[in-house]
Amino acid sequence: MQKGSFYKLLSGFILLTPFTVNAHPGHGDHTHDGFSVIHYFTEPEHIAVVVAVLVTVVIALMVRRQNARKKMS
Repeated sequence: MQKGSFYKLLSGFILLTPFTVNAHPGHGDHTHDGFSVIHYFTEPEHIAVVVAVLVTVVIALMVRRQNARKKMS
């Protein structure tokens, strides 16, 4: 993928993100601890985001490790 098309695609995703999000009960409600870290791990609506972040971190670490091995050899 060319660099220019990557940035266009990334910009499109960033601009379209607000159309894909919605709030559910618990956000902004201080009685049910809607602003805690625990909320993001216990509400089913956040599972996809948590999984996506974890997968991204694992892939980034794998790529980083491969690049380090290539530099050493």
